[in-house]
Amino acid sequence: MNVGCVILACTLLLGASLGSKAGQPLKAPCRPGFSQNFYTVIVQRDVLHGQSILKVKFEDCQRSREVGFISNDPNFSVRPDGTVYAEQEVANLSEPVQFMVTARGLHDPHIWETTVKLALAGHPHPLALTKVGFEEMLSRVWESQPRVIKFARKHQRSSSVNGLRRQKRDWVIPPINVPENSRGPFPHMLVRIRSDQDKDVGIRYSITGAGADQPPSGIYNIDPISGNMFVTQPLDREERASFHLRAHAVDMNGNQVENPIDLYIYVIDMNDNRPEFQNQVYNGSVAEGSKPGSSVMQVTATDSDDSTTANGMVRYRILSQTPHSPIPNMFTINSETGDIVTVAAGLDREKVSQYTIIVQATDMEGNLNFGLSNTATALISITDINDNPPELTVRTFSGEVPENKVNVVVTNLTVVDRDQPHSPNWNAVYRIVSGDPSGHFTIRTNPITNEGMLTVVKPVDFELNRAFMLTVVVSNQAHLASGIQSSLQSTAGVTISVQDVNEPPVFPVNPKMIRFEEGVPAGTTLTVFAAQDPDHFIHQIVRYSKLSDPANWLKINRTNGQITTMALLDRESMYVKNNVYEATFLAFDNGSPQASGTGTLQIHLIDVNDNAPVLVPREAQVCERARPNSRINITASDADADPNVGPFVFELPSFPASVRRNWTISRLSGDYAQLRLRIPYLEASVYEIPVIVSDSGNPPLSNRSLIRIKVCPCDDSGDCSATGAVAAAGLGTGAIIAILICIIILLSMVLLFVVWMKRREKERQAKPLLIDPEDDVRDNILKYDEEGGGEEDQDYDLSQLQQPESLDHIINKPAGVRRVDERPVIAESQYPVRPSLPHPGDIGDFIIDGLRAADNDPTAPPYDSLLVFDYEGSGSTAGSVSSLNSISSGDQDYDYLNDWGPRFKKLADLYGGGDDD
Repeated sequence: MNVGCVILACTLLLGASLGSKAGQPLKAPCRPGFSQNFYTVIVQRDVLHGQSILKVKFEDCQRSREVGFISNDPNFSVRPDGTVYAEQEVANLSEPVQFMVTARGLHDPHIWETTVKLALAGHPHPLALTKVGFEEMLSRVWESQPRVIKFARKHQRSSSVNGLRRQKRDWVIPPINVPENSRGPFPHMLVRIRSDQDKDVGIRYSITGAGADQPPSGIYNIDPISGNMFVTQPLDREERASFHLRAHAVDMNGNQVENPIDLYIYVIDMNDNRPEFQNQVYNGSVAEGSKPGSSVMQVTATDSDDSTTANGMVRYRILSQTPHSPIPNMFTINSETGDIVTVAAGLDREKVSQYTIIVQATDMEGNLNFGLSNTATALISITDINDNPPELTVRTFSGEVPENKVNVVVTNLTVVDRDQPHSPNWNAVYRIVSGDPSGHFTIRTNPITNEGMLTVVKPVDFELNRAFMLTVVVSNQAHLASGIQSSLQSTAGVTISVQDVNEPPVFPVNPKMIRFEEGVPAGTTLTVFAAQDPDHFIHQIVRYSKLSDPANWLKINRTNGQITTMALLDRESMYVKNNVYEATFLAFDNGSPQASGTGTLQIHLIDVNDNAPVLVPREAQVCERARPNSRINITASDADADPNVGPFVFELPSFPASVRRNWTISRLSGDYAQLRLRIPYLEASVYEIPVIVSDSGNPPLSNRSLIRIKVCPCDDSGDCSATGAVAAAGLGTGAIIAILICIIILLSMVLLFVVWMKRREKERQAKPLLIDPEDDVRDNILKYDEEGGGEEDQDYDLSQLQQPESLDHIINKPAGVRRVDERPVIAESQYPVRPSLPHPGDIGDFIIDGLRAADNDPTAPPYDSLLVFDYEGSGSTAGSVSSLNSISSGDQDYDYLNDWGPRFKKLADLYGGGDDD
């Protein structure tokens, strides 16, 4: 227990890391053992009175393995469930304690181990880490190491069925402590491993485990002959806090001489790490006016050193506060937790809106002489509360407004509020508390300037109120903070003057309704439609004019507004809607500027019986023979209104007598009657039957109306046939015969026209192709459009059209020859030779004579011989004829070849189907 102060190097951080590594969920097969290789518990000095300390967790991988736990420290025991507790004789601890818990299977030889460390809360570091203290501590650590570690003596296993027999605690291997950051020299000897049998046989020693033959390898080694174990380099506790090695002893043949012993090496922590803040700048806030002790924020710094020792115990303090208003120390900080709280009252956002605090974190429990420090900045914003009521800038405001105007801003109410702008604590709300019982005004808040805009929402009348005296109050959108009193300056008076303007004349009753009978004569006075001038304090003259009079029935007196008729008022006029006629009149004064108002006069016209009824329908048809359905239902229409309309009276006149002799009328109801034939047969024709209709007015009006009835023969179903309809339309037999004759004459004319057209077409086809002499166009202007030539076409060489007298042209063809027809050199019939004609005076006569001679000359071309065409004319736009096919398909009529003369008779016989000669 002499080195307990140094054993504090094993920390919670190491335990947590080892534990998390052991308990990390992996997909590898489950391995039985303790959940952590190292347990660290911080306890008070005087709490160990037999109660439980911690519970070690053992994983048996669901094999229901029976395991017993044993502690190698007699002051602590372990229950079967893994609970570690202190024996009764242990009252308190003076230094940290470390011991090992072993788990053994009751039915198998497996052994598992874990280390438990009890660290004392608030245990001070034994030495101040000055340079001398550091060297002294290192030497004490080195000197406190056991010089020789022997292999444990073997014990016989008990055969008791009750479980494991407790070992005697006569051989406890103490842990090996190595300080971190040692400067050597290296290798540095730690202990000597020795076997009691080294006197009898040659022993070779070795160590295994992480740090020896496993990564990180090479940190520890052992002399195989002497058993001296060395550390070869400086250690870093923050990198690895402990090592678990196993020492072995074998003979020269490699046979195991001793059971391996476990060596636990703990790296002793040194204060080589400064506290590190999680943030360099922290932001916090606190409301203004907060009471002392109000929480502001928390700053946190961590130290990589052992937190169970003074090396890793961080303490906080405030180095400075900016600004110092109202006092330099407005805040304090909890030295252990880093919580910053207010320490004094007087926070006022309107004076100081933000504080800057420099916080220092120091390890070694805040020892400024030996601890390492670091700093961070805390920015504390003072949040606004509504501790400043709005204050109107003046006690009295004034403005003016013209009468009859709305949505006009009378004046702006200015206010001052020192709270946070554009927040509920700053936003002003205005109210009118007196002076406006009728609600003519309201106050809207300008969201940008916070001013109150006093606005007219209901028109004011100068003749009723020349001025207003308002009282307004202003408050914030948010309630005032508790304890804050409202100032008297939040109330002010507003004086409003109303400006008189020239108001238009007003008709007292608008629209005005009057009742009159229709048909009143022109010049009748209906009413006086006068307007009043609201401007009582100004004497003005009102004049009138007509603005709208759709039927132009009325006129108004310009001076007094008297309405007089100019024509008869007719209720049945198209301008009367629902018995009401409307006219609009204008009243205007002589003010400056002139003002005018309109009024509507509605005249309800009372109906009088001034319209006779009219028969409906005006046309009908019946069968020429009286049948049950040969009846006509009739009624009447009347433009008047009730009671000047139905029931109607229908009757037939006594003249002409044929009406009552052939027809009869009977009443069906007050508005309907029925007209039917009295005689059994009436010749088909159109008849106009007079009917007298009378209304029910007082006095009644009658009207003689004609109904046009078509009498026609009917079919079996009672409908008029087509012939009967024609006959009923008034066409007799003579008229029908006349119509048929006209149709025949028209068809004959069409036939004659067709025959004439066919004859003319035949004459046109028989007409010679050449033009008549009177159609000669020579010595006249020739018009060529786009398809002819020019002057070249007028240069005629008639010699080219004459028949050559010899065949010499085949050998020597003169220039200018256009076509050469070659005769077949065979015996042929002799015909009179055609004389050579001189150049005629007319080309038409020349060609006609040549054609006539050719038709009678069988030797004239064309004949079945080679035709040579060697010249087609200059500039010809005709295409080549080489692609023409002489083979024709389909049937064709060749009879027309007979009309071409005797030269084509043989051809007509061949193709036209004639007999061969």
